[in-house]
Amino acid sequence: MNFQSQKSFFQIRLGKKIALLLFVCANSLWLQAQEITSPNKNLSLKFELKEGGIPSYQLSYKQKAVIKPSSLGLELKDLPSFMDGFTITNTAQSSVDENWNPVLGEEKTIRNNYNELVVTLAQAKNNNRYIRIRFRLFNDGLGFRYEFPKQNDLNYFVIKEERSEFNLAGNHKIFWIPGDYDTNEYAYTTSKISEIPSLIKKATIEINSQWPIKELSVQTPSMMKSDDGLYINIHEAGLINYPAMYLEVDAVNNKMKSHLAPDAVGAKGYMQTDAQSPWRTIVVSDKATEILASKLILNLNEPTSYKDVSWIKPVKYIGIWWEYFVAGKSTWAFGKENNVKLTDDFTKLTPNGKHGATTERAKEYIDFASKNGFDAILIEGWNIGWEDWIGNWKEEVFDYVTAYPDFDVKAVHAYAASKGVKIIMHHETSGSATNYERRLDRAFQFMNDNGYDAVKTGYVGKIIPRGEHHDGQWMVNHYINVAKRAADYKIMIDSHEAVRPTGLHRTFPNWVAQESARGTEFESMGGLAPDHTTILPFTRLMGGPMDYTPGIFQTDLSYYGTGSSQRVNTTLVKQLAYYVTMYSPLQMAADIPGNYERFPDAFQFIKDVAADWDNSYILEAEPGDYITIARKAKGKNEWFIGGITDENARTANITFDYLPAGKNFIATIYADAKEANWNVNPQKYTVTKVVVNSKTILKQYLAPGGGVAISIKEGNASELKGLKKI
Repeated sequence: MNFQSQKSFFQIRLGKKIALLLFVCANSLWLQAQEITSPNKNLSLKFELKEGGIPSYQLSYKQKAVIKPSSLGLELKDLPSFMDGFTITNTAQSSVDENWNPVLGEEKTIRNNYNELVVTLAQAKNNNRYIRIRFRLFNDGLGFRYEFPKQNDLNYFVIKEERSEFNLAGNHKIFWIPGDYDTNEYAYTTSKISEIPSLIKKATIEINSQWPIKELSVQTPSMMKSDDGLYINIHEAGLINYPAMYLEVDAVNNKMKSHLAPDAVGAKGYMQTDAQSPWRTIVVSDKATEILASKLILNLNEPTSYKDVSWIKPVKYIGIWWEYFVAGKSTWAFGKENNVKLTDDFTKLTPNGKHGATTERAKEYIDFASKNGFDAILIEGWNIGWEDWIGNWKEEVFDYVTAYPDFDVKAVHAYAASKGVKIIMHHETSGSATNYERRLDRAFQFMNDNGYDAVKTGYVGKIIPRGEHHDGQWMVNHYINVAKRAADYKIMIDSHEAVRPTGLHRTFPNWVAQESARGTEFESMGGLAPDHTTILPFTRLMGGPMDYTPGIFQTDLSYYGTGSSQRVNTTLVKQLAYYVTMYSPLQMAADIPGNYERFPDAFQFIKDVAADWDNSYILEAEPGDYITIARKAKGKNEWFIGGITDENARTANITFDYLPAGKNFIATIYADAKEANWNVNPQKYTVTKVVVNSKTILKQYLAPGGGVAISIKEGNASELKGLKKI
């Protein structure tokens, strides 16, 4: 019941004078505190104004405190803040229960079901300037945002800082990386909140183009587990025209509050009404599997406005890429020189003899892709400018249309087309977003002219405009502009080193994947801990698909004889499992083709596995320890299972109750051998075919740093005959 309907009720029953008195008394209480519950009643949100007119909210799950009373508001530059002095002038509640279909995804159909509370807050001391706070409470968590309607006394304003608090109920276990305006590529630390201050220095390892936040802070998505068994994930959704959010940490009082990335002059955001912030998201459950299954962040993003999405498709690809990381086997650069300009005659450079992106090398990869059923190949280092691309804060670094002398764009395109293979373009910017934007249309037209319909963009290095950050408002808008402009040319985007995703692949479905975290390339640069990929799905992947670039079979890099002692810290089978546990509609078989030819039986799983799904089933999970997921391929009666563990061996408990009842299926199990280990015998594995059905329960051994991968397909009677049933 809103204000007017409640007031009318009093007037009809009691008369105007008595009604007015009761109405004022009732609403002084009614307006100060509002409560809604989730559709399943497990979550409860309470909003109220604290003394001084300070907005406050609290959240509980099954009567357990998730967020204790926490203040909301924003500080403005050169204007009175939106922190206090508020009165509630209106509230409204509503409910939504609907289904929608993503273009690409982990589920064919997603349910969007929530109860909503919208609170309008006015500041009498500031000419009745007002804002709205919108809360949406789902069965799996809460989203809230600030809204700034058009009004006489609020047109343009600059955000000094957002002050959304997350007052946690305890000293939780947390999986975190340091707050940094320019990179997400840190290794995860697992600790108590109270231990963050003593660990932050060690966790802030040296990374190219970093800007650690001075205040003690961590990045989102931030994954936590309480002592009483609640899993809590804090992130954001719909990051548009606003800087990314980090969480400042009060490690004594278990409090966190928002901290926004600044621009070159220290401002946090330039706003013009009507406008809104991104959603602040809190996903909550007493089951870790339900955190991974949550679609709250996607549901808070706007549907796409694209009229035609038929050109947006899943892609499995290989690439001239990993050979650049195995201790200098190949190089992006063509010449030996270290001072070049785009106007130089690159035919006069001194060839270094290791350039990877040659016409002949590209044809070899095309042949391999065609032979093994891959959709595309990525070719990095094809274009001029790589000799001095990094470390110089150089603006005119690449032109995106001029090839090196040993790479024939037309010939490679024609050869790929004759083999039924697409080429994925590579646009590294070296952080020079201004240069990229000036050349964007010409670069995309070049792609159209030469048969490229997908591009991997990169933002390694310090950003230009100088002083801007990877995660600031200017760059957030840049990434979106690139995705929108690419859609005009029917081009799909895979961005690396960009701001971490917030579900915008619903709104801009051609933005099919991102890196934005510590991916496989770091296995060649110090390595990744065996638990790293048991954390990423609970953190980075909460916001969207990750181009993790899995599939490394040759894990000991000393194999190449280049002097490297580096190793990939997984078993071979764990690399197979990633194609299921690390969701992306853009999946790379990242190793060098010759390594796949050495293990053809294991390689078969990569060839078979889908990249787009009808359904996903999170079978078991514990952040930092293990994950087992099953998925049904889009439009096919085929299922794939991936299970991974940390540095500890374990037995995965795999059920098959999602299979159609009453039918038998052939399961091909790719498993770690008993003697396998991430650092000893990582290439030891077994491949076994068995019969399974919806009642099957499989207890499967996973080696330390290992995994399991299973493909399930229909089989006729002759194919099933003789196979063991489990």
